[in-house]
Amino acid sequence: MVPQMFFLGMVGGWQLVIILVVVLILFGGKKIPELMKGLGEGIREFNKAKSEKDDESDNKTDKK
Repeated sequence: MVPQMFFLGMVGGWQLVIILVVVLILFGGKKIPELMKGLGEGIREFNKAKSEKDDESDNKTDKK
């Protein structure tokens, strides 16, 4: 049985171009920067929460 993630390793240059063209057609040129900005903010919030959680766990282990 072939792993489901295997097909992601097979994406080549032309496949990426086709995907980008489809995204551009679906969302339009103006909407894409807004989507990327939202994605960046989400990733930033996730990393911030993750680092705060790591800091909390480090503080708890230091107190013991």
